Amino acid sequence: MEFIEGCTRNLFFTGKGGVGKTSIACATAVRLADLGRSVLLVSTDPASNLDEVLGVSLANQPTPVASVPNLWGMNLDPEAAARDYRERMVAPYRGVLPDAAIASMEEQFSGSCTLEIAAFDEFSKLLGDPQATSRFEHVIFDTAPTGHTLRLLTLPSAWTGFMEQNTTGTSCLGPLAGLREQYQLYQQALSTLADASQTTLLLVVRPEVSALVEAGRTSEELSELGIRNQFLIINGVFTAQDVDDPYAMALMKRGNRALDRIPQSLARLPRTQVPFRPAGMLGVAALRTWDQPQLSEASPVPESECDVTFGQLLSLQDLIDDMVHGGHGVVLAMGKGGVGKTTVAAALAVAIAEQGHEVTLTTTDPAAHLSFTLGDDLPSRLKVSRIDPVAETEKYSREVMAKAGAQLDPQGRALLAEDLRSPCTEEIAVFRAFAEAVAEGKERIVVLDTAPTGHTILLLDAALAYHREVTRQQSQMPEAVQELLPRLRDPTFTHIVVVTLPEATPVHEAAALQSDLRRAEIEPYAWVVNQTLLGLPVRDAGMRLRQAQELTYIQEIRNQHASRVACIEWQPEAPVGRIGLERLTRSAARR
Repeated sequence: MEFIEGCTRNLFFTGKGGVGKTSIACATAVRLADLGRSVLLVSTDPASNLDEVLGVSLANQPTPVASVPNLWGMNLDPEAAARDYRERMVAPYRGVLPDAAIASMEEQFSGSCTLEIAAFDEFSKLLGDPQATSRFEHVIFDTAPTGHTLRLLTLPSAWTGFMEQNTTGTSCLGPLAGLREQYQLYQQALSTLADASQTTLLLVVRPEVSALVEAGRTSEELSELGIRNQFLIINGVFTAQDVDDPYAMALMKRGNRALDRIPQSLARLPRTQVPFRPAGMLGVAALRTWDQPQLSEASPVPESECDVTFGQLLSLQDLIDDMVHGGHGVVLAMGKGGVGKTTVAAALAVAIAEQGHEVTLTTTDPAAHLSFTLGDDLPSRLKVSRIDPVAETEKYSREVMAKAGAQLDPQGRALLAEDLRSPCTEEIAVFRAFAEAVAEGKERIVVLDTAPTGHTILLLDAALAYHREVTRQQSQMPEAVQELLPRLRDPTFTHIVVVTLPEATPVHEAAALQSDLRRAEIEPYAWVVNQTLLGLPVRDAGMRLRQAQELTYIQEIRNQHASRVACIEWQPEAPVGRIGLERLTRSAARR
């Protein structure tokens, strides 16, 4: 691969979930080790699957990979670091503040921003301290820091006494305050990241429009921070082996169209393409052939096994028939980015309206995308509204700056402004609008592809409990906020549909999402497996091998994660407009 020849000492792989960055990072590490170079492969992902990919059991110290001389691997644990930090911050107040206040503090420090800082702290020890990795020629990270974390750490005021004196209304300031003493180490780590002679950032994408657009934004954001030595890896480029298989040809053409529209910020980068690997890259043998097509004489999935599994899956229409009895309530499509939850929400909304119900479809998806998905021919009973994350976040940020930032000096205001650019801020701002949308479910059916994470719900729960205990003025709360948690926890009012893809990372991320919701006492109604090949009569060898892989993950969902599972078959044509969305609703219903 082009980027391996003469590569820098440090390699950082980044990309959205499910694009294959861990597999590519592992394959790169194996290739370099096979060339005789000593390599340390590190993951700071709390849900790391280095062990699964490499076939070894790793710890938080460099561990030799027996089947690959010269290769060591390790899993750092940012969750453990975040737990330790959280306890240090909260412990002095136990027995002093009310229990509700302690719960609110603990939940605040359970968010993604605390974890980001903790993760950066963990790999800064490897990146910023030359002695920590001196015995290795290459250090490979399969999880890169976010642009938000890097911007926050580059603000000089983050290391002043401001952190100890101003603790109101923000979600990221606390963790950074606790790690302030790491200043010199962080500065060295940031310097190394920006040094093109030492570090390369590798952006991993799939040949899909959404993945390419997101990677383009990431590239621009990191370039602005001085991290400009970037390389693009397009993973999973499909080439049909059977030109007479219409599904294979459609998949190849869809990928080619996405690559023809690659964002300019990515088009300028050096790049390489990795062929579609229908069986994945598990095990060292597979990793050693990562840049070769997976040509296979694969047999079809056994008909009996396929029929049994496929026959147990529902369609979206099956779910709808069970969800709309009362003619009002809320349907939430939840899932990680890129799994198709907006399209699923649109399909549900159109189908419910066609059955004669009054429906509101509410989304945070960009208006242009939703308009393209829905088309112009909408059912008369369907109303479409949009929660604009940018507008809601700006509104919330202005309020915080006006209150919390009024008495701050310029450096303090700069830090507060940066903190408000975090993902947590948008989540909280959108959450306020979300509460109003859920309240509308009293009168009609509301379908949302916008939903708070379990962490946000728990944070609200703890904050409201503290508010009630301190002020004893529950009656002053807006009705929509006051009733939100009971409504979300009521299975007769709210039906949560967890959307995923039949692949390892999306399935495991969806399971983590479900666990988070259950912590908030919210039980998902069903899972929807999107874009599956399982029920399609494909002939292409690569696609048949892919079917076998999907069967494994669909069976895992049914056996371990959900009792009610629906599926949507992969569509040769993009599911847009009323007719396209109706196809999704009926998908898997033919039995």
